[in-house]
Amino acid sequence: MRKKTSGRRPVKSVITVRPSPLDRRRALVSFDGRTEQAAIGRSGITSRKREGDGATPRAAMKLVGGYVRRDRIVLPPTSLPTMATRKGMLWCDAPDHARYNRPAKAPFAPSHEEMMRDDGLYDVCLVMDWNLTSRRRHAGSAIFFHLIRPGYEPTQGCVAISLASMRRLIPHLRRGTIVKVL
Repeated sequence: MRKKTSGRRPVKSVITVRPSPLDRRRALVSFDGRTEQAAIGRSGITSRKREGDGATPRAAMKLVGGYVRRDRIVLPPTSLPTMATRKGMLWCDAPDHARYNRPAKAPFAPSHEEMMRDDGLYDVCLVMDWNLTSRRRHAGSAIFFHLIRPGYEPTQGCVAISLASMRRLIPHLRRGTIVKVL
């Protein structure tokens, strides 16, 4: 007997991110038989990720959940756990702080990322398990899969795609989907 499904086809459990042959700050993201353009870190891809180096880590990272600006964006349903982004939500990127590479709440004096940004980059922000489960100080923080800047400008180390691409991708995602940066 076949198991009944919701009608959504799950993406293979791997999303592949390959560097663009023409610009090391861009990439091609492949999923569900599609290939989309993406922006990656201003320093390209590295096997030796360090805090502040501007590089995207060469790694296989599981998606653990995400944040959505529900006051701006309506997304198709997804099995990936997401929470509404609210004012005061932060992400600590201070390597010597106990909350390093973890969510934080304002007020928070150490270095951090604002999750509710005016520029829209984190209107959809998926958290990848880079340096989360086994945290190492200075090994990089806030490595997200989020929305692009106009012109596919490079990121600080994240993977970024267009809103249209994110809308195509997100219905297929679940906790544990792997983003493999080659």
